[in-house]
Amino acid sequence: MSKGAARFVRPDRNQLQWDMIDLEALLAADHRARLVWAFVESLDLAPFYDLIAAREGEPGRPPADPAVLIALWLYATLEGVGSARELDRLCRRDVTYRWLSGGVPVNYHGLSDFRSGHGDLLDRLLSESVGALLAEGLVDLDEVLIDGTKVKASAGKSSFVGASGLARAEELARARVARLKAEADSDPGAGTRRKRAAEERAAREMTKQAQKARATLDRLMAEKRQRARKHAKAERDKRGPRVSLSDPEARRMRFADGSFKAGYNMPIAATGHGLVLSVMASDRRNDSGLAAPMIDDIEQRYGGAPKRVLLDTNLAPADDIVALAERQPRVVVYAPPPEDRDDVTPATLRRRAAARAKEAEPLKEWRRRMDSPEGQIIYRTRRRIELVNAQMKNRGFGQLNLRGLAKARAIALWHALAHNIMVADRLRTAAP
Repeated sequence: MSKGAARFVRPDRNQLQWDMIDLEALLAADHRARLVWAFVESLDLAPFYDLIAAREGEPGRPPADPAVLIALWLYATLEGVGSARELDRLCRRDVTYRWLSGGVPVNYHGLSDFRSGHGDLLDRLLSESVGALLAEGLVDLDEVLIDGTKVKASAGKSSFVGASGLARAEELARARVARLKAEADSDPGAGTRRKRAAEERAAREMTKQAQKARATLDRLMAEKRQRARKHAKAERDKRGPRVSLSDPEARRMRFADGSFKAGYNMPIAATGHGLVLSVMASDRRNDSGLAAPMIDDIEQRYGGAPKRVLLDTNLAPADDIVALAERQPRVVVYAPPPEDRDDVTPATLRRRAAARAKEAEPLKEWRRRMDSPEGQIIYRTRRRIELVNAQMKNRGFGQLNLRGLAKARAIALWHALAHNIMVADRLRTAAP
């Protein structure tokens, strides 16, 4: 007996239909997006709402709820999503992001502006959220680890120019603005006005970038002159300072892999549990002298300085250790002294010993502390800050897609807040 033709359901994409979607049921009860939303609900977001121009009884389209935007960016940061356009797409296609947005319409432009435009408020959220954990007794300031990490800037090698290249760029920008204005005056056609206006805005932005680059170059030249007073020959042999036209505030620096790239230096302070206490964005090529500002920032944020700080070798030079001992006598510093060369003459050893005999008492105490077995055991815990850096970079912190020091710090704060959500959850789970 022969079989009949196969029967199956064919797609009918022209048929209109209603879909019933229960977002709450689509997301698992233990999904970490719920953890992010619970964290956002615990925050005081009044300063964000104060910035909203739309008011009851007044005209104007209301913007997206800041709580939704914060939750979206925190979860996106945990997932390694750093693009506003990608986040916009996910909010339409992915169940988790749809659950977080809860039907609130968003667009990539608003998401991008929100991410980079509230650095001061994000800094406040970091202080308040960590302060809540301190009040709960889940963490303390007994021991703080500080380390600097390099983050690649959004600027290529070819964007760096010297004084002559910057002068040519400034002249080109001025000439372009003048040419576009002259064309607009001579041909005021309605069809081309909008296009020319956009070109003029781009030309003005180019001029603005060149002005920022000029200010940065002048500062770098002043630093070079300052260094030349002590190291004239070394500075004379070096090439003159160069600055990026794409990101004037970024500087070329050596990264951990030995390469030279445009980047920023991001010192991070964390507890031994891995909770980030403070972040800083700097264009300094090395970490020297950055420990003292970090300790001051921690004291200002949380009303007390740490009992002991564990630093990398370069974070606190000898002068800083003495200054810290005078300003913060209760803070005990653990940082390995620079390694002494062994291939030296007896005369050099005698001079070294004589110089150290004249050192200030805080330096002598520091050397004795780091030479003791107890001090070496305590200092080994500093490696935990490396885990914090690695976890943040695994989420995309190693490469910036925004430009400027202020925006770089905003990105660091987003990563710090997102990282702390997971650390706080771990601490609460482990607490009795």
